[in-house]
Amino acid sequence: MAYDFTLSEIIPATPQQIYDAWLDSEGHTKMTGRTSIASTEIGAKYTAAYNYISGVNVELVSGKRILQTWRTTDFTDSDPDSQIEVILEPISGGTRLTLHHTNVPDDHTGYENGGWQTNYFEPMKKFFGEGISSTWPD
Repeated sequence: MAYDFTLSEIIPATPQQIYDAWLDSEGHTKMTGRTSIASTEIGAKYTAAYNYISGVNVELVSGKRILQTWRTTDFTDSDPDSQIEVILEPISGGTRLTLHHTNVPDDHTGYENGGWQTNYFEPMKKFFGEGISSTWPD
């Protein structure tokens, strides 16, 4: 069995800055603090968090939406890929990032219960909020 969940966080950056960093190897690495390989091409493979995460770009809408397959090295061979949808909405003071994570194996609740927050949202807020991203494209 698998389950779905949704998380939302406010990130102090524009939707385009987040989108561009998410899909750029250097930007994703700096934004999360973990080595990543990313691409802006539909169908392209990506890895994140020192190859712990891997997937494929499914649909990309510049500055608005990222849809990717997603799996970690903790998935078993019989687990199908899960999927993440990242929705970026401009708000006062930044962007509301809404993450829909679907088809997650039942025993992988850590992604919902701290994993995304610790490994993505908190580092992203620090990266964009403390001026670390000042050399990142506007």
